[in-house]
Amino acid sequence: MAERDGIFAGDDPFHIVRSWLTEAEQSEPNDPNAVALATVDGEGLPNVRMVLLKDIENGSFVFYTNYEGVKAQELDAAGKAAFVFHWKSLRRQIRVRGVVTKEDGPQADEYYNSRSLKSRLGAWASDQSKVLPSRASLMAKVAKVTAEKGTNPPRPPFWGGYRVTPVEIEFWADGAFRLHDRFRWSRKTPKESWSIDRLNP
Repeated sequence: MAERDGIFAGDDPFHIVRSWLTEAEQSEPNDPNAVALATVDGEGLPNVRMVLLKDIENGSFVFYTNYEGVKAQELDAAGKAAFVFHWKSLRRQIRVRGVVTKEDGPQADEYYNSRSLKSRLGAWASDQSKVLPSRASLMAKVAKVTAEKGTNPPRPPFWGGYRVTPVEIEFWADGAFRLHDRFRWSRKTPKESWSIDRLNP
């Protein structure tokens, strides 16, 4: 096992991620929990977009989205995804690769209900990734949904979470003269123990 100390020390990679994110919350001006999420389509062509990570569990990472959008379709088809945190203020990044499952139960309900009313109504109104004739047509649909659903809309059946259970987590910190520090935690399946390696910059 690679010798680690300082910001890389610890026996639980999720604890290290939480620690780094807590630091980023003090220094990043906007959305320190933003990650660039990568998926692939049926032809293997990659897609990447920013999403907000909403929970770091003891064994996985959770975010929420529309189940009918391109992102969700690609997640469902491949069952795998990757994402990266990048914090310019800390000169650090974390890369994650893993397997994907849906979070479509009480936890998704709880998060949906914690969002602002406008965000909850927006989830009902948006046909994510589909062609939109105009901004006005979207706002008209929001108004219609508001009249139909009221002030306490339930979570839409087409909206919920995804859980990424990692098989690889790489911690990267900027080093002088581009001699960066990199440590990779890896395992073949989520049920196996982690192997930790220091990587060349």
